[in-house]
Amino acid sequence: MGQSIHYQIFRNGSRTYFHSSLFFPPDVRKDVFILYAFVRQADDFVDSIPQQKQEFKSFCDRWKCAAEGCITGDVVIDGFAGLAALKQFDCEWIDAFLSSMRADLSKSRYETQVELDQYLYGSAEVIGLMMARILDLPEKSFPYARLLGRSMQYINFIRDIAEDLTLGRVYFPQEYIRRCGLSGLEESDARAAPEQFRFFIRQQIAQYYRWQVEGELGYRFIPYRYLIPIRTAAEMYKWTATLIARDPFVIYRTFVRPSISRIIMRILYNSVHIPLCRIQLPGAPRYEI
Repeated sequence: MGQSIHYQIFRNGSRTYFHSSLFFPPDVRKDVFILYAFVRQADDFVDSIPQQKQEFKSFCDRWKCAAEGCITGDVVIDGFAGLAALKQFDCEWIDAFLSSMRADLSKSRYETQVELDQYLYGSAEVIGLMMARILDLPEKSFPYARLLGRSMQYINFIRDIAEDLTLGRVYFPQEYIRRCGLSGLEESDARAAPEQFRFFIRQQIAQYYRWQVEGELGYRFIPYRYLIPIRTAAEMYKWTATLIARDPFVIYRTFVRPSISRIIMRILYNSVHIPLCRIQLPGAPRYEI
């Protein structure tokens, strides 16, 4: 029953991560499902309309109880507590994650990169660290795991600008927006200054690529069998970045994400080619996948 719940939550909440994760070995796949069910459920509480503030508080209370050794009866939380103990997740990582989710209940703007960095750490980088623990990677890989989590979250920010605006949120530092000559990121603001908007989006994509390229240096720590789904997910985010870079206004017209068939085809391609080259250190960023 528990596995089915984790599976369903993950499947309903993600296309790229879910279908890529299906290609982990069964024991790893189970742990990944447990992790993402936990983070997705917390995220769903704060992203719902209206926000489920009391439900999120109860979720945090149940987690606190589980962290102290209680059996809560919540399959998602109890499963995550067992995984956290088994894989020795740092308690600070989980606290940082819940803190970033809590910020989504009240904070709608980030003035500086420093402010955003704190949110990115809790919402994405610690997930990379937990994945590194699940895969039993050495601590030398941790800085790269953080960067991969950060970069993929940043593409989510870019892709989801229109959706986040419906929730009253803008994740990009206001200082960057003003510096590019924009009064905001509403579609009307972008249409009023189209060249400035295109420049702004492409600048953010360039930042994503810098983090992604540096994070990919950590591929050398990842065993081949685990690298296939991780690299596939990363490449699907690059594909998303490519489409948005070509036409930044696409984010107001549609939800940009790869098809399931594209994900599976890339998995199959990587299954053949990664063993041949084992690791291909990233070069200059490209807008083609």
